[in-house]
Amino acid sequence: MTDDVLIERPDAHPGVEVIRFNRPAKKNAITSAMYRKMAAALVAASTDPEVKAVAFLGTEGCFSAGNDMADFIAVAMGGAMGRDVIEFLRALATIDKPVVSGVDGLAIGVGTTIHLHCDLTVASARSVFRTPFVDLALVPEAASSLLAPRVMGHQRAFALLAMGDAFTAEDALSAGLIRKIVEPEAVEGETLALASKLAAKPPAALAIARRLLRGDRGDVIARIDEEAVHFANQLKSAEARAAFEAFMRR
Repeated sequence: MTDDVLIERPDAHPGVEVIRFNRPAKKNAITSAMYRKMAAALVAASTDPEVKAVAFLGTEGCFSAGNDMADFIAVAMGGAMGRDVIEFLRALATIDKPVVSGVDGLAIGVGTTIHLHCDLTVASARSVFRTPFVDLALVPEAASSLLAPRVMGHQRAFALLAMGDAFTAEDALSAGLIRKIVEPEAVEGETLALASKLAAKPPAALAIARRLLRGDRGDVIARIDEEAVHFANQLKSAEARAAFEAFMRR
């Protein structure tokens, strides 16, 4: 189970910590155990002077299909979003070091919203970003209802988060969700190169610049918590139960 997420520090990229989804047979769908491991890694990286930048990566053809539905439904039976998810999102929103990500292929649900917390994202031309929250009778998470409109404006944020429209890599680039499109085989190298460039910069100056650019994180944490309340309420709803049953019958 712990190998479903790999925490790596590549020798060729000193100062960079990689958090890698490593569950390709399940399209890197995220379980509670994976959330716990990622949250712990982010918290540890925050205070480790050896870590200068963090990079999220998936596997060939898939960043993440979002939550593991079997695991998610088991947690949902308790009528809550899940503490492990919240702790991960809080750690991601508050880490005071630069975060980059590399996407090749599927990026669904939190596999999309995670990039709103990243400073730079590289994606392959075959990447697809989609958040089917409302289709499952749920609501946006990861403070995406706050961050997405800031990044891409109301219309595109609504299309992504409420309509559930799929964004191509070109759509994501135009919307400001990603920084660069590269060939699939170049995603990891480009992502780690960006992380290395950030890791080589004066850390105090970079941290201040990042805080100034990102602004106060208090409103982001507040929105994560607010979304979680609505999420939990929806989990208890008849329409969510019907949506889950329909999903599991596919």
